[in-house]
Amino acid sequence: MSDSKPNNSSNHHAIINECPVRVRYAETDQMGVVYHANHFVWFEIGRVELLRQLGFSYKDMEQQDNCFIAVVDARCRYKAPARYDDEIVVRTWLKNIRESVIHFGYELVRVDDQTVLAEGETTHIVADAQMRKTTLPEKYMKVFREAAAKNFEPRAQSPEPRAQTEN
Repeated sequence: MSDSKPNNSSNHHAIINECPVRVRYAETDQMGVVYHANHFVWFEIGRVELLRQLGFSYKDMEQQDNCFIAVVDARCRYKAPARYDDEIVVRTWLKNIRESVIHFGYELVRVDDQTVLAEGETTHIVADAQMRKTTLPEKYMKVFREAAAKNFEPRAQSPEPRAQTEN
């Protein structure tokens, strides 16, 4: 898993969605720890909210533009346990974008002590309703490219990799 995170320097405004979630009892296992698969549910919540922050919704992409972004790879590195009633922030950002591939990054952070609970990423292909690979409509590509550029411009003291915006 790549460790590149958005550039958050003071003279730069990265596009990161922060979405709060509270751990429900049903999300925990017998040990009182959040069951590992729930992290991916929270990643989806963050991803959907990031799209809203960018000015559109999954629903509109699917219904109006026959544009689906199907998960083809999902990864999560668990760093600390989350427990019942913990308040968590799901941080989501765009890692890179190509014509038919979108890559998101995630971080789950406990609000009380700012402990990073997990880091993850998902890779998606752009498909139509029949799950045939297609290209992202230009209206979305433009917004994603702008977000990717804001997230990964190099820092003065320690350069970060630029987000890929290849065609």
